[in-house]
Amino acid sequence: MDSSTVQIILIIIHTLFFIYAFSVIVSYIILAIISGIESNQYMKKNSFVNYNEILSSTVSPSISIIAPAYNESLNIIENVRSLLSSHYVNYDVIIVNDGSKDNSLELLIEAYDLEKVNYLINEQIPTKPLRAGIFKSTNPAFEKLIVVDKENGGKADALNFGLNISNSQYCACIDVDCLLLEDSLQKMIKPFLEVTNVKVIASGGVIRIANACTIKEGKLLDVNLPNKWIEIAQILEYLRSFLLGRMAWSRLNGLLVISGAFGMFEKKTAIEVGGYDTNTVGEDMEIIVRMRRYMEEKNVKYKVAYIPDPLCWTEAPDNYKILISQRNRWTRGTIETLRKHRKIGFNPKYNLLGMLSFPYWFFYERLAPVIEVIGIIYFIILIALKNVKWEYAFAFFLLAYLFSVIFTIIAIFSEELTFHQYKKKGTGFKLIFVTLLEPFILHPVILYAAIKGNYDYYFNKKKKWGEMKRKGLSKKII
Repeated sequence: MDSSTVQIILIIIHTLFFIYAFSVIVSYIILAIISGIESNQYMKKNSFVNYNEILSSTVSPSISIIAPAYNESLNIIENVRSLLSSHYVNYDVIIVNDGSKDNSLELLIEAYDLEKVNYLINEQIPTKPLRAGIFKSTNPAFEKLIVVDKENGGKADALNFGLNISNSQYCACIDVDCLLLEDSLQKMIKPFLEVTNVKVIASGGVIRIANACTIKEGKLLDVNLPNKWIEIAQILEYLRSFLLGRMAWSRLNGLLVISGAFGMFEKKTAIEVGGYDTNTVGEDMEIIVRMRRYMEEKNVKYKVAYIPDPLCWTEAPDNYKILISQRNRWTRGTIETLRKHRKIGFNPKYNLLGMLSFPYWFFYERLAPVIEVIGIIYFIILIALKNVKWEYAFAFFLLAYLFSVIFTIIAIFSEELTFHQYKKKGTGFKLIFVTLLEPFILHPVILYAAIKGNYDYYFNKKKKWGEMKRKGLSKKII
């Protein structure tokens, strides 16, 4: 191969990398602009909403909060108390103890005066059988609480059991280790009530990180910034994702995922599509894609709504080992979902879902870490061949770094101009300082986890959920 041919090949490769990088930047800018418009309109519209009307109305739709629990003894009592503290009028709480090996059930029985009861189970979705049974409280103060103890089947199986025994019109599925704010249900149900021209099948809200926050009796009292850089970096990541990403897709009605930490669904549609898929580690994304696909194939006008309110606070990994395990699972879940529903991709039959949402997720979420690693390997090869134009390489890396930093700073300002949860003096400067370091302290770890997730998906078939040990929010309780 002569030198001219090699140069042509190199030019083609460079051009492809440039086009991909440029399209990523443009897409992020467009999404940020759309998110800003949507958030601004939401804030203006909802500044006049009286949520007490939804709260006190006797005709408010019924909601079941379904919370799977597996070895959650560190958090279980406080977080159930949080779920029972909702100001909504017409709801119940279903805790599904999914074959825990710790003393979670015993703690619940003692704390909430539970006793075993006979309860009607409408098994529309196959699940693992009961173990100890179904419990309700003898204390009228906890009449909304239902505790299920069943054989272990995984999170999706536990959620399906909750769907089977729920008598409500809507189901709010939440991780039991999360902290739910008192007004969360009336805010999450609002999209189902206010949209009349299309069918709302699901809604989601912003998830925030509770590490270092002050919590008492299941209530968030004070928001603090963690001391560890890895935790602060995840806060920045969440701000970007929720405030500058999902709000835009909500406006476009192109959301493919609602966080498994807290999402609300129309129960009828969730059951019609067969409930959660027990054969995937990304059940939260998969059920949304399947519900959307179902509505598209039925030619029903529908919407997946999203609101920017910080309604749910969760514990994030505070060390790299657990973080890698978590992101590995997220990667495998994304691959599984996109592969299972590949018929949607670039298929005009599925409208915006097939022609915009699915391709975006495939190219900029699924393939992004793979392309980045290919780019790194290619750059190393160029160095070995002494064929690097260092001034262009430096300019490219500087541009990528500056864009990452500026985009994150925009997310911080968006948070400050909207919900302003981090009010302590000096917090903003600390966030910006970590923003400058995040591309070096978090991104390489996320990239490694994503590549490991690809490897595990294709070559390690025994790999399932992954480790996610909790230290418990109790360490932050006063």
